[in-house]
Amino acid sequence: MKKRLVSILLCFILTAVTLAGCGKKAEDTANVAPAGDSTVSSEDANKTADAGTKEETAAEDSGAKKYPNFITVDVFDNLANYQGIQSGWFADVVKEKFNMELNIIAPNVAGGGDTLFQTRSAAGDLGDLIIVGADNGRLQDLVTAGLIKDVTDLFAARKNISEYQKAIDSINSLVEGDSIYAIPTSVSAQPATNPSEGLDLTFGPYVRWDDYKAVGYPQIKTLEDLLPVLKSMQDANPTSDSGQKTYAISLFKDWDGNMMCLAKQPTCLYGYDELGFVLAKADGSDYQSIIDTNSIYNRVLKFYYEANKMGLLDPESTTQNYDTLYTKYQDGAVLYSPWPWLGQAAYNTTEHKGAGKGFMLAPIDDMKIFSYGCTPVGSKTVVAIGSKAEDPERLADFIDWLYSPEGVQMSCAQTSGTSGPQGLTWDMVNNRPELTDFGKEALLNGDATMPEDWGGGSWKDGVSQLNFLTVLPSDINPVSGFPYNYTLWDSVLEMNKTPLDTDWQNKMGAKTTLEYLTNKNQVLVAPGSSYVAPAEDSQITAIRGQCKAIIIEYSWKMVFASSDDEFNSLLKEMQETVNGLGYDKVLAMDMQNAKDQNTARVEAAKASN
Repeated sequence: MKKRLVSILLCFILTAVTLAGCGKKAEDTANVAPAGDSTVSSEDANKTADAGTKEETAAEDSGAKKYPNFITVDVFDNLANYQGIQSGWFADVVKEKFNMELNIIAPNVAGGGDTLFQTRSAAGDLGDLIIVGADNGRLQDLVTAGLIKDVTDLFAARKNISEYQKAIDSINSLVEGDSIYAIPTSVSAQPATNPSEGLDLTFGPYVRWDDYKAVGYPQIKTLEDLLPVLKSMQDANPTSDSGQKTYAISLFKDWDGNMMCLAKQPTCLYGYDELGFVLAKADGSDYQSIIDTNSIYNRVLKFYYEANKMGLLDPESTTQNYDTLYTKYQDGAVLYSPWPWLGQAAYNTTEHKGAGKGFMLAPIDDMKIFSYGCTPVGSKTVVAIGSKAEDPERLADFIDWLYSPEGVQMSCAQTSGTSGPQGLTWDMVNNRPELTDFGKEALLNGDATMPEDWGGGSWKDGVSQLNFLTVLPSDINPVSGFPYNYTLWDSVLEMNKTPLDTDWQNKMGAKTTLEYLTNKNQVLVAPGSSYVAPAEDSQITAIRGQCKAIIIEYSWKMVFASSDDEFNSLLKEMQETVNGLGYDKVLAMDMQNAKDQNTARVEAAKASN
């Protein structure tokens, strides 16, 4: 099975969710792993088949016995889309193993931007656990400000994270001295030139395939050609499953950063990704300022503007958050998704797929989709222990567990593709992993009611809200010998025989999204590297803050402009305003960083060969 999986996936050289993330950034998503020497014997595999039951976990790992004092851990998490106490089955697992609960502090939910980070930093206590980006000198700043602990001694004896020492050393080289302060996320044993996703890339034009079929599978030559197709689809399906009005496109503001996040996503269909105010192509062949009149960013703003003129854009886009948007996808009220882990996760239930309904990749003739390469040295997002943490030893154990095979599985979420607890969502059957009936309901159908011995409640509501990957889900689980990502298992691939799957496969001439895009040469992989953007001085930071606020404000105004003249006028006003603020100074630095990043990618690709 492993040889077959590897030959299929590696020759495809493709890929959350993420999970990504975008969820907030899609950089921490997953990929397909080489076989290595991780095969286990059938005897060993069968021995581990029932090891994940909750009763055995509780008996073997009593958190109250090892840690008598119950504690609440404040987790400052830049990636989380949930704020408050983690609840549900993952919370129960954490309590049983570590006698603690997680109180998640999420900038995404608290208005976005750096305000919450700056406020808590100024108070001298960012959190007990900290999940943030290490770029722009932030990791060094955290150390200099005394906000995170030196964990050199704490982590020295932790066996799981020690497997990724090269990645740990790489990220901590950003800090002066020889100490260890943080652990990188999305570590992988795979080459940097392998895509980091599974059978679907992080980005892509996903549409309600049943509606696309209903209007005759029209050809889509370019992004702009998608609009009349979506118009026909919306006309053919004017109401959602609950009777609400459908919209082809629906947006939200939660993840806006240097630019309007949802205006950046379609640029990825043409191989671009952001670095500051620059959109850089994965192969280093092009670098664009986002405010340029002819930039692909402005092209997407115009795309949304035209969609709004045609009545295709949800008018609630400016006020709703991600959670509200997700419920609309679940209801069938939105017909286009920029990520597979949004539309498919929300709507492609077993029942819907059985009825031939659901989101699948649409064929756009000229697209070449950006794919994040695997990161043997991890990503620029890190997890660290706060300097004022009550019990650093316990938190070190928790972090080490998150990087263990069990922790990777348990930390599953709708965007990550990991398999969940063995013995609950899956088991080894005839020497290969297969989803249980519960696993099919929870993972394929989107939700299920947890068994009583797992505390009951909703599976979906109880998944980890940390929203970050420790190990790429497409890496091989050394215990089972198969990928953590259940969508890559033969047993799951064999299930893709619903009317929705077969119609898409017959029309596209491929079994999976990965195979289709590979056959069409429509993937552009950016090799995973150790590059992290350097610190910028306070003047640049101040200018950036002013400029990005203007860019985001005007981007949304342009999308909802009342006429071409207003659209163009707003663009010109945005350009003049940010240029007057010193945009060119920030752009010059971002351009250099983007080119340095490409140099690092080239070197990473060479090292992988």
